[in-house]
Amino acid sequence: MSNLDRSPVPSVCGGRGFVVAEPVRELLSPRHVQLGGSTEVRRLLPNLGRRMIGAWAFVDHYGPDDIADEPGMQVPPHPHMGLQTVSWLHEGEVLHRDSTGSLQTVRPRELGLMTSGRAISHSEESPRSHARYLHGAQLWVALPDAHRHTDPHFEHHPDLPVVTAPGLHATVLLGGLDGVVSPGTAYTPIVGADLTLAHGADVRLPLRPDFEYGVLSMSGEAHVDGVPLLPGSLLYLGCGRTELPLRAESDSGLMLLGGEPFEEELVMWWNFVGRSHAEIEQARADWMTGARFGEVKGYDGAPLPAPELPPGPLKPRGRVR
Repeated sequence: MSNLDRSPVPSVCGGRGFVVAEPVRELLSPRHVQLGGSTEVRRLLPNLGRRMIGAWAFVDHYGPDDIADEPGMQVPPHPHMGLQTVSWLHEGEVLHRDSTGSLQTVRPRELGLMTSGRAISHSEESPRSHARYLHGAQLWVALPDAHRHTDPHFEHHPDLPVVTAPGLHATVLLGGLDGVVSPGTAYTPIVGADLTLAHGADVRLPLRPDFEYGVLSMSGEAHVDGVPLLPGSLLYLGCGRTELPLRAESDSGLMLLGGEPFEEELVMWWNFVGRSHAEIEQARADWMTGARFGEVKGYDGAPLPAPELPPGPLKPRGRVR
């Protein structure tokens, strides 16, 4: 997933200095961004109030959109470095192509996990023959310094482990939850889980007190630790929890995002995650000159040009603003 904002805001994320060390209930509002074709997304991370949740550094929620007579998602080839992209669908399908030669259609409740490492480029589009509705989330995971120059690669996991309780079905897409571990490659202590709640469900989900957490509402209406969540909203929960009360007012879909607070400070601009202004500047130059990021073959269209860098150097702003 690309950040198509033509004036992306640079920020330095990470570091433990702004981690909330106790349970909180901080509701984050989305920013609406056009993503190409007929897709508008609700951007929840980075947010004016919070930049990261564990290693999760970017969260977009989109749909459900009726694209029966529309092209749907159409995101041209664009670059990434220093991160993983997580594609997660509730409805529809997305065709992924990348510069390593990967070609994969990702369908609902299947994990599409792309590790950019030092450099990759990819495109995402709704297939020409596609389902009527498109609904999902696109997320980024920051790579720690020890792994951010790894070889780029793509993983597709159609079968994922689950955790169940009365009224709850949790699919573990990344990391571990309640002793169940995803096959997706993770480079930091992390969890991503898709939670399906039946109407009237009242459960408590086990958590790790050393992780910080957030919950994204995908559909329906549910109460998370007593806070009502509507689709397209994100509740930050802080650290220090051993369990999370969940109650569904209707059939509901949520995403649990969490992990060990990310210690390293990151400069994130456009589709790059680095450690300095110079590194981001070089990545932009490499993309614009056709170096390093490779070629996405088979996409019918031109690559996405990079926006201009801001006039001044990229400056730190921390985990929160």
